[in-house]
Amino acid sequence: MRHWLLPEGIEDLLPGEAWHVETLRRRILDEFVAHGYEFVMPPMLEYVDSLLTGTGRDMDLRTFKLVDQLSGRMLGIRADITPQVARIDAHLLNREGVTRLCYCGSVLHARPAGLMASREPLQIGAEIYGEAGLAADSEILRMLARTLELAGVPAARIDLGHVGIFRALAAKAGLAGDTEEEVFAALQAKDMPELTALLAGAPEAARAALLALPGLYGGVDILDEAAHRLPALAEITQALDALRSVAGGATVPVGFDLADLRGYHYHSGIVFAAYGAGAPGAIALGGRYDRVGRHFGRDRPATGFSMDLREVARLCPPRQS
Repeated sequence: MRHWLLPEGIEDLLPGEAWHVETLRRRILDEFVAHGYEFVMPPMLEYVDSLLTGTGRDMDLRTFKLVDQLSGRMLGIRADITPQVARIDAHLLNREGVTRLCYCGSVLHARPAGLMASREPLQIGAEIYGEAGLAADSEILRMLARTLELAGVPAARIDLGHVGIFRALAAKAGLAGDTEEEVFAALQAKDMPELTALLAGAPEAARAALLALPGLYGGVDILDEAAHRLPALAEITQALDALRSVAGGATVPVGFDLADLRGYHYHSGIVFAAYGAGAPGAIALGGRYDRVGRHFGRDRPATGFSMDLREVARLCPPRQS
């Protein structure tokens, strides 16, 4: 029996669940293609220096690594498909103008994303390259809402944030290197005692603003409160205006959380997390990541979203006949 056991966080899909997941995969990909998104299938393995380009330390820790017996170089088993799609857009397609791409495939995590998370998510997503305007962010939010609707798990709400706000405040506070990473981690945990200690030597205006971020969550009125409590920096004003504009075109209820910066290391603008009824945490994540293409030698604006199709399928099991 021991030889039949699977590693922790890895599991089989049995006939009923497997077919349900496959049905959702086909339905969602057909919807993407109907809206002009082209399907791509990146490989499971890549050289680590390509796979982790522009993703930051958090993705490095979640990537399984092994040595290629043919070249002697270090390989990685992908933990996220987004950097691979950015590479395809930058080097293989190399198009001018707007490109819409979609994908679905398994990824593998050395460390699970959460306590109950699978280490082998089935990642499905859609991305827009070459469009820097807020119209692309709004389109991606609508596609996300439509995807969850097709999966039978309508979004209860989508929370928006903007990494530009934290970056502007970190620069004003003079944070750099490990200190910035520690402040970022404390913000994600909303650990106020730790955040207060880390910012003890920062300039008062920046310190007060960073300490205010964990409390800036809620409805659209939070944007007015943020404009009042945060420094009147051009980057912050632009970020708040962008959030207000994109929220105005959303097709589902929208909230704001200015301290939620998941994917901070490669996101560059608006970020969002979708929540559904019955799910303890976010069921889909996304945002703008213009800087990923720059790391591949081609500076292309980009925005997109992804989710674990296995998790979504469990939230809406198939109807019994």
